Amino acid sequence: MNALNGTPELPPLNRKFSYIFETEILRFSHYTVDQKIMKNRTAIAFMTAILLTGCSSNETSKNQNGQTTQMDDRYQPKPWVELTHPEWSKNATIYEVNIRQYTQEGTFKAFESHLPRLKELGIDIIWLMPIHPIGEKNRKGSMGSFYSVKDYYGVNPEFGTMDDFKALVGKIHEAGMHVIIDWVANHSAWDNPLATEHPEWYSKTKEGNFQPTPWYDWDDVIDFDYDQPGIRKYMTEALKYWVKEADIDGYRCDVAGFIPVDFWDNARAELDAIKPVFMLAEWESRDLHKKAFDMTYSWSLWEKMRAAATLNQGIGGLVEYMAHDVSTFPKGAYRMTFTENHDKNSWEGNQYSNFGEGLHAAMVLASVVNGMPLIYSGQEAGLNKSLAFFEKDPIEWKESPNFEIYKKLFALKHSNQALWNGDWGGEMVRIYSDHMDQVISFLREKNGDKVLPVINFSNRPVTVTLKTKYCTGIYQDLFSGKEYNIVENQLFTLNPWEFFVFHQEEKNAQ
Repeated sequence: MNALNGTPELPPLNRKFSYIFETEILRFSHYTVDQKIMKNRTAIAFMTAILLTGCSSNETSKNQNGQTTQMDDRYQPKPWVELTHPEWSKNATIYEVNIRQYTQEGTFKAFESHLPRLKELGIDIIWLMPIHPIGEKNRKGSMGSFYSVKDYYGVNPEFGTMDDFKALVGKIHEAGMHVIIDWVANHSAWDNPLATEHPEWYSKTKEGNFQPTPWYDWDDVIDFDYDQPGIRKYMTEALKYWVKEADIDGYRCDVAGFIPVDFWDNARAELDAIKPVFMLAEWESRDLHKKAFDMTYSWSLWEKMRAAATLNQGIGGLVEYMAHDVSTFPKGAYRMTFTENHDKNSWEGNQYSNFGEGLHAAMVLASVVNGMPLIYSGQEAGLNKSLAFFEKDPIEWKESPNFEIYKKLFALKHSNQALWNGDWGGEMVRIYSDHMDQVISFLREKNGDKVLPVINFSNRPVTVTLKTKYCTGIYQDLFSGKEYNIVENQLFTLNPWEFFVFHQEEKNAQ
């Protein structure tokens, strides 16, 4: 505001446009009243164009002769991700908890005893599968699916009480970890009271009947209609309730891509107004990363690793995945990487049947690529069966080499910035070799920290020469603890599925 006459001040323009703008104002002031009326629209349009042109030309760059030139804002690169990740997620790992099968008791209280072990493992985010009461109408099995929600504001009595849940959240926080809960916004149980109180919130068949999500055999649930503002408001308020009431740190959202993105965009904004939250979408899509979700699933990586490990399709698909990750995945977004989750375990085998002798190589790769690694309940204990989904089927807890492998990988992720998430971490730069059909090798680097994985992702031994011209130096192998002086054109001999994870921290660099 101009201090002398109270008129609004204009945005700063370059001298040329300022002169034209002032001249046009003076000329316009001399018009008669009739002329002003006639020329009003033209003058305003002209001055608006001048303002926009001047304001959009305030970026500068230098040409090849070193001369400064104006750059139009329309051509400036802009980040796709507009949301702000919680700072505590920058080097986080995640763990999925199946409360029903985790202990013989299958309760929140019984699960609490495992928190110290998970902390030792290097877990940062505890993801609890749905905690809500399960519908009884059209239930599958004797105990039903967690994803058939009867009450969005209730706690499944199978697991305990609301006070038990709050106590668990408190203990997770006391251990320095965070907790997200599974949220099923796409559909509800048939006997959810909403079906009676607000039948207009549900999609219908041509006959006007409730229906499961179209084309799927999810017969124990009925589909919401997000063209109805009422269900949007209800679901947003329910999401906010658990953050306010139980102090959870966010959500894993079931089949998130089935729901309009604008719903999620608004829900995230309303949740962040309460506290910074972390949002994981069960989906694999760029659009969800812009304003709504910190992280989506990397189903593609799982598929490509399995294709190479047990389907004898080679690593071509994996190389393609890595190329697309670097070139097409939004910078600053997170993707969740895994060898197991409840869907894969329940319906597509288990970690051993899916990856065979290549399991440990797949675990390592999923932990060092761009992304946040996930462990599903029991993986670290060598879970070698598909857990029953609708019945009681407790996990057998035993010692397994998987625990120590994950523990070392997660400790490195916490300490070495090259492995951090999103913009906090380093890009994957491919290291070429003379065995591109067998060996996956790349360098990630951030603020002087480096990680150089070398993985023989095949069932054949190999002697490989890596073109390591730009990553020479003293490194330590994560698993043997040995130091290696990596030189240009470094030679390695690896057994089938053998791997190295070389790392170098800036404070120890030589």
